[in-house]
Amino acid sequence: MINQLVGEIKKKEAPVVVGLDPMLSYVPQFIKDKAFKEFGETLEGASEAIFEYNKGIVDAIYDIIPAVKPQIAMYEQFGVPGLVAFSKTVNYCKSKGLVVIGDIKRGDIGSTSTAYAVGHIGKVEVGSKSYYPFDEDFVTVNPYLGTDGVKPFVDVCKEEKKGIFVLVKTSNPSSGEFQDKLVDGRPLYELVGEKVSEWGAEAMGDDYSYVGAVVGATYPKMGEVLRKIMPKTYILVPGYGAQGGKAEDLKPYFNEDGLGAIVNSSRGIICAYKNEKYSQFGEEGYADASRAATVDMIEDINSAVR
Repeated sequence: MINQLVGEIKKKEAPVVVGLDPMLSYVPQFIKDKAFKEFGETLEGASEAIFEYNKGIVDAIYDIIPAVKPQIAMYEQFGVPGLVAFSKTVNYCKSKGLVVIGDIKRGDIGSTSTAYAVGHIGKVEVGSKSYYPFDEDFVTVNPYLGTDGVKPFVDVCKEEKKGIFVLVKTSNPSSGEFQDKLVDGRPLYELVGEKVSEWGAEAMGDDYSYVGAVVGATYPKMGEVLRKIMPKTYILVPGYGAQGGKAEDLKPYFNEDGLGAIVNSSRGIICAYKNEKYSQFGEEGYADASRAATVDMIEDINSAVR
C-alpha cells in the first residue's frame, strides 16, 4: 500500500491528506435537517449527517488528493451508529480510489494489539470465512508500549501489504512533556525514530517502508533531525494550517526526491466554508469551498517544498 500511496502522490502532484474529522457543529444545517427528518435527533441522525457531510467533501476533492484520514474519535462519540458512519466513510473513500489512513492511535500488547491490527488493517476469521472489518489502508499507532505493541501491527502489514504511521513527535504543545525528555543524553523522540526505522527495515515497499512516522509540522527543526534518522520512512505531518504549521517549515520533512512526507489538514479543509476567505460559497457550497481550500493547500505546499 505504501507503493500505491507514493504513486498517487506522484500522479496528483499533491503530498497532502485531508483529515475527515467531523464535529456535528461543522455540518451545515441543511444536511442536519435532512438527516434529523429521517432519523430524528438521535445518534443515528447525527451519524447520517456526518456521513453525508463527508460524502459531499469527498465527491468534491477525490480527484485532486491521494488520501484521506478519518479520525475515529469523531465517529466513536456517536456510539455504534458513529462507527457505522466511520465504516461507511472508509468504504466510500476507497470506492473513489483514495488511500485511507485510519487515525486510531491504538497501542497495546500481545493479543490485544493483534486484535486492533486485525480489526483495522487485517482480516478476522469467522468459522470457515474471513472478513476485513474496517479495512483501512494505514492506521496510526502509539509506540509507548514498545515493540510488543507495534510488532503485531507490522506482522499484519507484511501479510496484507498495508501500513502504519507510528507517533514519534506529535504537533500538540504539551508533546514535549515526554517526547523531548533526554534519555542517555538524547531526546526520546529520536530514540523512537530509530526504532521506527528498525521496525520498518523488515517491512519494505519499493522505496519506502510500510512503517511510517507521525511528526508534527510545528517542530521543523526536530523534523529535520528525524528525516535523517528515518530516510526510508514516510512521514505523516499533522499541524499544518489550523494548528500553526506553515508551508515554508515543511521542506525538512521531505527527501531530495520531493517525496517522503504527506501533510495533513483537517479543519482547514472540511470547515473551509466557515473561513472568510471562502465565505462566498456559503453553507450550500461547503464542498466547493473545501475543494478551493484543498487547491490552495496543494499550491502552497508544492511552492515551498519543490
